[in-house]
Amino acid sequence: MSTLNDTPSASRLHIGFFGARNSGKSTLVNALSGQQVTIVSDVPGTTTDPVYKAMELHGIGPAELIDTAGYDDGGELGRLRVEKTRLAAEKTDIAVLLFSGREEDEAVLRFFKGRKTPVVPVVSAVAEDRDALIAKVRELTGAEPIAAKTPEAAAAALRAELLRLLPEGFAQPSITASLVSPGDTVLLVMPQDASAPKGRLILPQVQTIRDLLDNRCTAVGCTPEGMEAALAALKKPPELIITDSQAFAEVWKKAPKESRLTSFSILFAALKGDIDYYMAGIEAAKALGPSSRVLIAECCSHVPQNEDIGRVKLPRILKKLAGEGITIDILGGTDFPEDLTPYDLVIQCGACMFNRSYVLSRIERARAQGVPMTNYGVFLAYAGGILDKVEV
Repeated sequence: MSTLNDTPSASRLHIGFFGARNSGKSTLVNALSGQQVTIVSDVPGTTTDPVYKAMELHGIGPAELIDTAGYDDGGELGRLRVEKTRLAAEKTDIAVLLFSGREEDEAVLRFFKGRKTPVVPVVSAVAEDRDALIAKVRELTGAEPIAAKTPEAAAAALRAELLRLLPEGFAQPSITASLVSPGDTVLLVMPQDASAPKGRLILPQVQTIRDLLDNRCTAVGCTPEGMEAALAALKKPPELIITDSQAFAEVWKKAPKESRLTSFSILFAALKGDIDYYMAGIEAAKALGPSSRVLIAECCSHVPQNEDIGRVKLPRILKKLAGEGITIDILGGTDFPEDLTPYDLVIQCGACMFNRSYVLSRIERARAQGVPMTNYGVFLAYAGGILDKVEV
């Protein structure tokens, strides 16, 4: 049963297992987890779509193990499987690469090196001429590969290597530490409209409240309608106000001049993405016109609501700023074009459902293609004329 204490997938260390079919990926995943996470078989291609397993790894903490299909899969169905494997690679924080002596091994290694993703090289137990392959992998990676002959021994060596890599920046950073000090009072303004899940808070709100408590702050929550009463109940103005981006304009009017202002979306833009690139993207937003084309990229793939920010409010604002003729495409979940060049601007949501590695892969794709990109919160602050007045 899911509980309020469960660590969201986006906050877990994503450990991806990659290799040719029947190279031992599933066997190693099962050995590391101590569970039968995926089916092991001598039949090539047993693992089709990637298998995601959330679990706690001793000494490592909350992790998401990703067992992928073989990247040597053929045929049309195989091509689709390989595409799913590529998507899993973009979400990976640490890649476990099983070398079996195939040409594809080196191509996958280059992919991860290009993304600066740490790679743990493993020599497949089923590889031929293992001594020669060990030497080759050592030369390719500059590291001593794991070459244990049993799954249990390989898993033990892998766990030690993951622990070694863990301090290299994989700890979940604080959401608010750069904006608050211990003892600060922070007011969270959280609209509870049709798009808010009934009976609970959305994930960014929950995570931000917990982060504020970890930073020894006092967190006070209210709706936009209750903001004036909440402020009146405080002995002094809050040091920081965090609001949903869609309420920026209303909250700005009510905020005490002593209080700094930001949004959940901007906080998560800094946490998950590249805030500087998002800010630079506003220059492209200023140049939008009736012939422009914009992509709105959501992470959630929910059913649209009447007040939906990505599918209703942002398009309305874009048409007001650029003209009714502007073309707006909206994609949800992991749907994201390989070719972004048709777009004058990409507007990415706060990405609370995705991990940082995957969001950065989107940003790097846009950057490589020369396509500007910004974020819901940054764009809405610009559209509301208060971007220079909010904390980013």
